[in-house]
Amino acid sequence: MADRTRPGVRVRRVYEAPEPDDGTRVLVDRIWPRGLAKDDVQLDDWAKAAAPSTELRRWYGHQPERYAEFARRYRAELAEPERAEAVDRLRERAEAGPLTLLTATKDLDHSHAPLLADAVRGHR
Repeated sequence: MADRTRPGVRVRRVYEAPEPDDGTRVLVDRIWPRGLAKDDVQLDDWAKAAAPSTELRRWYGHQPERYAEFARRYRAELAEPERAEAVDRLRERAEAGPLTLLTATKDLDHSHAPLLADAVRGHR
């Protein structure tokens, strides 16, 4: 199970109500979550550039048996300039205080968000 309780960076579903200790709340999905109006979500930022590419997301299809390969490919994408810059911006936010990465994904443990949280923490 992914560790969503480490200090500094946590991962939550965007559909969950905000909590007082969320700190800065950043959506890290490439597409807007279904069923949510932009006015109904308390966000500080939307880091689309930190999300997996459309091609990778479609290939993965949230199939747990593909997760190890998805993780490898996503980590490689995070090294690309645009995504690395997005990770750096998230890291700066985390250094300034608590950071909550938000995703619409139902299965957090098999999503990109914990991998991104690890990258923000400096664990690649």
